[in-house]
Amino acid sequence: MIAFVKGVFEDCSGGSIIVDNNGIGYEILVSEHTVSQLPAIGSQIKLYTHFNVREDAMQLFGFLEKSDLQMFQLLITVNGIGPKGALGILSAMSANELRFAIYAQDAKTISKAPGIGKKTAEKMILELKDKVNLQDTISLVESKQEETELLSNAKVETIEALEALGYSRSESVKAIQKVPDAKHMNTEELLKASLKHLVR
Repeated sequence: MIAFVKGVFEDCSGGSIIVDNNGIGYEILVSEHTVSQLPAIGSQIKLYTHFNVREDAMQLFGFLEKSDLQMFQLLITVNGIGPKGALGILSAMSANELRFAIYAQDAKTISKAPGIGKKTAEKMILELKDKVNLQDTISLVESKQEETELLSNAKVETIEALEALGYSRSESVKAIQKVPDAKHMNTEELLKASLKHLVR
């Protein structure tokens, strides 16, 4: 119903912000991850929104990136996860981190979100794993302007080596994404470079 709200960022408190759009102040619920990326109060802002209607309230949930909104909308399709629960998950980790965790079937990482136990995390993975596209996820992290590329053999071997060292698959994938020129490295070089990001 309301695809986005654009206006002046007026205030932020208690997990929500106020955006003034032509004299009307919209209260929009946001994740902690979104709060950490907000501009200064008084700045122009645009949030992609989800309008939720309950018996006792009407709520707007907002995100700075459309891909974050799409992840939120996927989460609320999972039985047992409502809008507030989905926002809590996206406060504990970014949408891209969650995509990696779902792809990697990493229930341990997902269950660190408040109110999400191991069974719920496993259910989420089961219901969403076919809806999360690995190539799209990698392209979102690396660059929206670059062509999407599949994991190279070196990347796959590095992930397996990091898992053998005790790191989760999602932690391993994220570390590799932080390595400059990773696609030009062999497995040994990529492993050493990835470990530097994991031990910080």
